[in-house]
Amino acid sequence: MTLNVSGILDSVVSHAMSLGYFEAVNGHEPQSPPTTGLTAAVWVEQIGPAVGASGLAATSTRLAFCVRLYTSLLQQPADAIDPQLMAALDALMAAYSGDFTLGGAVRQVDLLGAFGDPLSARAGYLIESGAEYRVMTVTLPVIVNDLWDEVP
Repeated sequence: MTLNVSGILDSVVSHAMSLGYFEAVNGHEPQSPPTTGLTAAVWVEQIGPAVGASGLAATSTRLAFCVRLYTSLLQQPADAIDPQLMAALDALMAAYSGDFTLGGAVRQVDLLGAFGDPLSARAGYLIESGAEYRVMTVTLPVIVNDLWDEVP
């Protein structure tokens, strides 16, 4: 079996796009400042065996995506920045929780961290090309069954 990373990435991006919160959702880590409004970007952050999830003849895999939400700090009222980000984040977490298999593309979203870090988000700031952004960085771990054959 081979990893269908494009199909899984498309599912992650589609969930974010379907929510209606984002002006754009990129399938890569941007190298330039995001557009105006609320933007999201998705990329693969880590891949490795899903310890304890593998079968006898193949290794299941934990694939962690980074889903980063961006918005400019130069907006008024400043008190609305975090509530706007949190509303989008809440909808995003609900979407990934509600479609546990990303439309059948994966075995599961590892919501509670059975195979590593759980679905989670961390708030922070980012400076890109001199502009400051408020960000929420989501760790989205997914489990893919029987990806790598184990041949003795």
